[in-house]
Amino acid sequence: MTEQRPVDAIADAYAEAYAALDPLTATYLGIAGHDDKLTDLSPDGFAAREELTRKALADATAATPSDEREQVARDAFLERLGLDVETSEAGLQRSDFSVISSGLHEMRQVFDLMSTEGEEAWSLIRARIAAVPQTLQDYRITLSEEANKGNVAAARQYAEVATQVRHWTGQEGNGGDFFADLVKGSDAGEALQADLARHAQAATRAFADFGMFLEDEMEPRGRTNEAVGRDHYALASRQFLGATLDLEQTYAWGWEELKRIEDDMAATSDLILPGSSVDEAVAHLEGDPARRIAGREEFRQWMQELADRTLADMAGTHFDIPEPIRRIECRLAPTNDGGIYYTGPSEDFTRPGRMWWSVPDGIEEFSPWREVTTVFHEGVPGHHLQVGQTAYRKDKLNRWQRLMCWVSGHGEGWALYAERLMDDLGYLADPADKLGMLDGQGFRAARVIIDIGMHLELEIPKDNPFGFHPGETWTPALGLEFMRQHCRMDDPTIVFEVNRYLGWPGQAPSYKVGERIWLEARDEAKARKGADFDLKEFHRAALDLGSLGLDPLKAALARI
Repeated sequence: MTEQRPVDAIADAYAEAYAALDPLTATYLGIAGHDDKLTDLSPDGFAAREELTRKALADATAATPSDEREQVARDAFLERLGLDVETSEAGLQRSDFSVISSGLHEMRQVFDLMSTEGEEAWSLIRARIAAVPQTLQDYRITLSEEANKGNVAAARQYAEVATQVRHWTGQEGNGGDFFADLVKGSDAGEALQADLARHAQAATRAFADFGMFLEDEMEPRGRTNEAVGRDHYALASRQFLGATLDLEQTYAWGWEELKRIEDDMAATSDLILPGSSVDEAVAHLEGDPARRIAGREEFRQWMQELADRTLADMAGTHFDIPEPIRRIECRLAPTNDGGIYYTGPSEDFTRPGRMWWSVPDGIEEFSPWREVTTVFHEGVPGHHLQVGQTAYRKDKLNRWQRLMCWVSGHGEGWALYAERLMDDLGYLADPADKLGMLDGQGFRAARVIIDIGMHLELEIPKDNPFGFHPGETWTPALGLEFMRQHCRMDDPTIVFEVNRYLGWPGQAPSYKVGERIWLEARDEAKARKGADFDLKEFHRAALDLGSLGLDPLKAALARI
């Protein structure tokens, strides 16, 4: 194996070794055998993972691919691991901390993916919960050491995560005590149940203490200027895209794209309520009882039924969908942070792909016309098809490609491309559903503008099509004002989104930029093949490449 397929052997060995060093990632990826442990978040733990990555990068650099398939795998592996090393050396990996991305979030969310059926499952949860206090103590040391080197997030990020912690631990809001609620009512035996309750209490206390550490020690050391600057932003953008952008050109394109989408929204609104503005059409839809769903469980069931129906429609007609992927679960998340997200299946598909809805406090009614396109994005033909097919292709992809490689521009770009595709295929024939899709597209275009604008502190164009503060320099306050003007969401969600962009530079534009590159790749394939172009075959060949950076993707698709 090593001699015949050297790149695959290096990548497979790396995936196995990394799972052992990072049990949280192993659970997220569905790699069995590590669910009783937490990841070592101490400086030594980070150092061990960084050393493993450097060694694998050097080995793959020296390897010669055996064929075209291994060439694609090697390109992806070198691009991803090379950026990991670069990010680490820039002091960004250990200090990464935001309202959506940190070791704290990974530790909390991993329990959502663990089985809660039977004594063995609860024994794994007990072992993992028992490790929480020490792991958080180690994480404190890492964050403090990085702060001593000047590697810190913005002060706002620490403060906002501290608030999230208070919600997770039952100190604020209606979400309850996450760990106590997790173990309550388990089917474990009496002794195990007592252990679970004791360790859950300790874990809750450790999280609460960590929240105070964030407020008392990290927030005062955080950056007051939330803009990360060009060097940091350019590196982060490459990490999320796997491509090098002309940031000014992309910023200008964002303005053009938002104007195009909002013009389309105006035309679509006229179909819903002739002569109306977009806001008037939205108010008309929101006031229609037939377009509302009352109750969280009822909304979850609506999502499940639509996801199942769409999957059945797509299979064998527009996509080849392997049997193990023809199952998706829609679930309500156990927290109330807000947002919808997808988690992939386990390696053996015993854990299915799942679409999660984290419902904010107080939300009990839902607008399905807004979320039809979300189900397509998270389910089929979006993330569930993409991630599931990648995990299934053992005949074409090594283990690292199937399970570990994730590039936001590739994955989120595909999911936005999938939304547009479903419109092309006639699944958004109801103008209300199309308006929901366009509203989401406009939201993604607006954040291209403010993410680049805020972090690079660019000038707002004097001739911008919306007359928005012409000639002024972007600030977080202006970013929030702009999103409020162009996004039809509840205000807490908009505030969270802007905080997320400020703490996760470069990620938000990856959706629209990725979609743009997917559309360009499809158009180039059409031009090359002419009458021989087959859309279904293009999708199959593209997804069979697995997740990879957008520059390697374009190169690989050009060779198909």
